[in-house]
Amino acid sequence: MICLDNLFTGAEANIEHLKSNPLFEFVHHDVEFPYHTETLDEIYNLACPASPIHYQYDAIKTIKTSVLGAINMLGLAKKTNAKILQASTSEIYGDPVVHPQVESYWGNVNPIGIRSCYDEGKRCSETLFMDYHRQNNIRIKIIRIFNTYGPRMLPNDGRVVSNFVVQALQDHDITIYGTGDQTRSFQYIDDLIEGMVRMMNTEDEFIGPVNLGNPNEFSILELAEKVIQLTGSKSKLVFKPLPHDDPKQRQPDITLAKEKLNWKPAIELEDGTIITSKTTDFLGASAALLLNALKYLAGIEHDEKLIKPEAIEPIQALKVNFLGGKNPRLHSDEVLIVLALTSVSSENAKRAMEQIPKLRGCQVHTSVMLSEADSKTFKRLGVDLTCEPVRSGLKLY
Repeated sequence: MICLDNLFTGAEANIEHLKSNPLFEFVHHDVEFPYHTETLDEIYNLACPASPIHYQYDAIKTIKTSVLGAINMLGLAKKTNAKILQASTSEIYGDPVVHPQVESYWGNVNPIGIRSCYDEGKRCSETLFMDYHRQNNIRIKIIRIFNTYGPRMLPNDGRVVSNFVVQALQDHDITIYGTGDQTRSFQYIDDLIEGMVRMMNTEDEFIGPVNLGNPNEFSILELAEKVIQLTGSKSKLVFKPLPHDDPKQRQPDITLAKEKLNWKPAIELEDGTIITSKTTDFLGASAALLLNALKYLAGIEHDEKLIKPEAIEPIQALKVNFLGGKNPRLHSDEVLIVLALTSVSSENAKRAMEQIPKLRGCQVHTSVMLSEADSKTFKRLGVDLTCEPVRSGLKLY
């Protein structure tokens, strides 16, 4: 298995446990550029940031990733005679007027809005896949992925499940955009992977597209209340204006997936263990849990009730020893989580730095995108911050 990633939103730490496997190879590569290899059986084209804050950060790169990435991967499939799967999206349907959404629905998409770089990029990718199939007989599969959540999501991912869980775990106000009446459906990552593999293994004549998502629909307000309940949070709800082009409802019709793949989601959002134990595992644990675990491991005063394996294990696994030595060099996305600096707030970052004064003077290298305010906070607190991709093979010591 060859894993290509430019680490724009990912981190090598997520695949650290796979690197010792002789059948696994990681290649730091951007699909905007061709990739050359001689032999392949299957290609899963998953490339493209999917969170609005990430794909709007560089809209031109987002659409290039979808369009040029599709062209390059389809060219590779043609060269190697590989079967190729396109990870498309429910954003294909835009702000739908058909509910729930079936694969035959063409969608209601704004082609010139702030979300268009992602929506139209994915729509163009589907067009390219179909044209390469019709013109060059490439064996293709197309899936349309609805809202998905699970371990190793970035706390500053910007999507609703990660936002709510991170805010709830720290007893911060939970931010709801609009009235909260807009609806979404949420599928756990394990269900998605099962659906993807089943789709890839269908007969060549069946190409899709196929919706993969959980048809159980929740309002955003219901989700927020459920997260507060299941995490035991003291968070309060605050309401802000709805972002432009935010869809009012999103729910998949999965009749085709049931019929052709014998697939339906097995893990429901109502399962409290998913919310409390699995979705708190974004990059190992929430910022609050990691900071507390770091204080525990450093022998600093901490909250015993928050000492949980999902917080301690990532720190131990990273072997990040930045409390000893002079001006130690840190290099990983997790360091930002340890510092409580991602989506948490600059104020929390400042408190973290005050609690662990030896962090001053550290050099922090990260591939996580930071807001201008957080970057200024780093500088003010005496941290030498460099944003760059995490280089392949670099040890997290």
